[in-house]
Amino acid sequence: MIPAAHGSLTGRLNALVIDGCTEAGRAELRPRGELVHGCAEVLDQTLTALPDGVRRVELDMAAVVFMDTGGLQFLEVLDAYSHRRRIPVAATRWTGQPRRILELAGLDTADPLRAVPRRAVPEPAPPAPSAVALERAEQLHLLRAEVEQLRQAIVSRPVIDQARGILMAAHSCTSEEAWTILRKTSQLSNTKLRTVAAALTAGTGSDGPLPPEEVRTALRTAVRSCLN
Repeated sequence: MIPAAHGSLTGRLNALVIDGCTEAGRAELRPRGELVHGCAEVLDQTLTALPDGVRRVELDMAAVVFMDTGGLQFLEVLDAYSHRRRIPVAATRWTGQPRRILELAGLDTADPLRAVPRRAVPEPAPPAPSAVALERAEQLHLLRAEVEQLRQAIVSRPVIDQARGILMAAHSCTSEEAWTILRKTSQLSNTKLRTVAAALTAGTGSDGPLPPEEVRTALRTAVRSCLN
């Protein structure tokens, strides 16, 4: 059994943990949590602890719930280990937001370390009918908007994590249940998720302002819906 490697991500609700085992020269690692700052060091410690007889390393990424640019450093460490030890590695079963980040980065979502060329930037296309050109422009606009939303989400993580912690303490719920409550509150009140989280964290102080009435009403409904 490979010892779990814990990240030094003080205060984070989903610090990266890597469990796994080795058998017949094959190491199977199961990261869970978030690929953020510090995750590359956690992976490096885990790989260093592997026995000398390991001839293949496979990572099951299904339990990774969030990824920012730290996740790309995570992949660089894994790729460097593969070349240094001259053994094959694979990181598969990406889901959710981490899978979308790989798509936007132009990486193979089945296994970003697979030895295949990355998607090349397409050559300028010949003049197209105006309807096709408009459709492509709209697709590009939507993709840029989605990338910007992801960037904003990464910036907003600290206040959202604080709000999740407040909900977990107030309602004795899990991290995932707190996340669901936040999202549902945002939808019901028609308020941005970060604004909802900021209102909750601001209201925890002794003289902090109460969240707006529409947010409080939506929050009560979300809590009843998710926890009852």
